[in-house]
Amino acid sequence: MGYFLLFLATLSWSFVGILVKTASGMVDSTTITFARFALGIVFLGILLLLKDGKIKLRGNMKWIWLGALGKTCNYFFENLALSIGYSYGNILVGPIQTVILLLVSAFYFKEHVSTRGWMAAALCIGGVLMISWNGLPLHQMLASNGLTTILFMFSAVGTTFHVLSQKMLIQSMDAENMNFSVFFWCSLLMALPLPVQAHATGPVTGWAIVALIGLGLITGLSFNWFAQALKRVSFSVAVIVSNSGVLFTIAWSYLFFHDPITVYIIGGAGIFVAGLLLLNWPLKQSVRINKGKQAEA
Repeated sequence: MGYFLLFLATLSWSFVGILVKTASGMVDSTTITFARFALGIVFLGILLLLKDGKIKLRGNMKWIWLGALGKTCNYFFENLALSIGYSYGNILVGPIQTVILLLVSAFYFKEHVSTRGWMAAALCIGGVLMISWNGLPLHQMLASNGLTTILFMFSAVGTTFHVLSQKMLIQSMDAENMNFSVFFWCSLLMALPLPVQAHATGPVTGWAIVALIGLGLITGLSFNWFAQALKRVSFSVAVIVSNSGVLFTIAWSYLFFHDPITVYIIGGAGIFVAGLLLLNWPLKQSVRINKGKQAEA
């Protein structure tokens, strides 16, 4: 069951790019972001009612609001970038987030970052740069990929704050109620600009509606699937499977939208996946020491 939930979470995340791209043919990115959160809390709320018979909504903790602000920025900038760029572009968010978290750990929390950690960060940066470059001349790269890369960087900053909030909140809340509270306030934050920003970008289609529902389902349940999987499978397996989602994302982009997949995209993805594996792969001689940290990751 653990392997199934792990694969289900990884597979669902790999579909985000093509689902956002499909929905963007009907509505704007602000509406997509609101729908991801609003439908997400519906699915998560149903899960909580079935599991516990009640829902605990919290709004009196600063880390809930920091997490909500971070996750809102994460989805908003990610959806905006996917709407105007290629459907595989969100593969950049993970490695950028990893680098930011390492910098925060080193310079804000004053934690020791090993040589392996800095090497992993260098690989992540190298992979992102290769994908952003994509073999183009500098002026053409800045014109075609510069804006989307910046938007994905903003998205990564947002998800970094969400990860930090999870690290703080998980000490006093279970994962399901924590995510429900954070996503509930995210939906309210995204409802504020809707009267001004919301607009149709194309005709109403069944596939776009299905895409919005799919995004809500993924937002509401995928984090729970992954958390449950971590209780049943080894951490090293979780690292390998979850990072393989990048390959699925690239495959779906080519199959569904015929996005151009060059050797630079494949090579860059391979480089930053190597960096993510290097950072997260547990060393045999330090398994006991780092057991707690690995469980949190």
